[in-house]
Amino acid sequence: MRKYKIKKIVYLLIICGSILQITTQCKDKDPNQVTTNYNTIDNTLGFGIFSKIKGIWNGPVNSTTALGSYPEWIVDFRPIAENQISSKNELDTLNNIQMSLFIVKYNNEYRVCFRNGGTFNGLTRISYFIADSVYESTNSSYFKFVELIKGKSRAYTEFIFKNDSLTMNSYTNKYNALSTPTLHSSWKAKLQDITSSQVATDYFTYPKKTLTKDFSNAFTSVTEAIFYNTIGGDPYDDASQPYLGQASISYNYTGSYTPNASKNVLLVITTQPLISGFSFNTSNLKYRSRYVILNALNQDFNFTLMHPGLYYLYAFYDADGNNTISSGDWVSATNTTFTVPNHGTVSATTQINFTIP
Repeated sequence: MRKYKIKKIVYLLIICGSILQITTQCKDKDPNQVTTNYNTIDNTLGFGIFSKIKGIWNGPVNSTTALGSYPEWIVDFRPIAENQISSKNELDTLNNIQMSLFIVKYNNEYRVCFRNGGTFNGLTRISYFIADSVYESTNSSYFKFVELIKGKSRAYTEFIFKNDSLTMNSYTNKYNALSTPTLHSSWKAKLQDITSSQVATDYFTYPKKTLTKDFSNAFTSVTEAIFYNTIGGDPYDDASQPYLGQASISYNYTGSYTPNASKNVLLVITTQPLISGFSFNTSNLKYRSRYVILNALNQDFNFTLMHPGLYYLYAFYDADGNNTISSGDWVSATNTTFTVPNHGTVSATTQINFTIP
């Protein structure tokens, strides 16, 4: 089995930043804004991102956050409505991040809205950004989303597409402490798979220019479109998200394996099997969709806001504590399957039963 680095799939907890230098044309000029207004749904600003972002993406993160940079972050974007696409990822029991793009009406205009945030060290933050600048050509596209109320002076995120590559950059003024937003993170990813999103794409005939949420009066009582601990005010909370389910996942050990409380286990969920006969199919690692790192004695985890569909479950025990799946580590050597229902919960379990030679 090829070495499989746990740290390589740890993902960035706060999506907000950028170190990529882009052209002045892409960054500062939206040719559509010269001739077009957005007061009809047919002229929705940012609509092109819906077709470009779907699929499983994977790539390194450069970050100025306390968590530092990571060589790999995997995100599975799939439609959850005809006018919305989303993803969610976990790190551990205290940290996760979710992202969603959908069409809103705000200030009498129709624009794509970017909702992102999650739980960071047990505390929840959700932010809303709105499409501000768009540049689209044959081979590349640029989309800038600014904080919905205060605009780019508070925070903004850029999505830059070129062929099968995506760079997601963000800037923030660090809770209004800076006069100008500064780099927070940059994610440079490659498209791994498009087939996992195809069922939902066909089901919704996605994407369509229809309204997801009317935000005309959604933010009148707040000074910025950022909500902490989701205590009131969030105009499109987790419970309101469509076409999502959850999976109650567990694992156990065969009798010959006794885990050490100081070690970790990685639960990995894929959309295609990793095991073929008696072989580990490393080429199918591109189908990784969700994952979480748990203490070796914590044998249960609940994945929420999960796309409906068929999945494969695996567990990896890092016996030598080197943060790499390698010789001597323990794994589950079967393709355990489960199917997530829409607005429902499925349970699945797998067993760690094999030591890597």
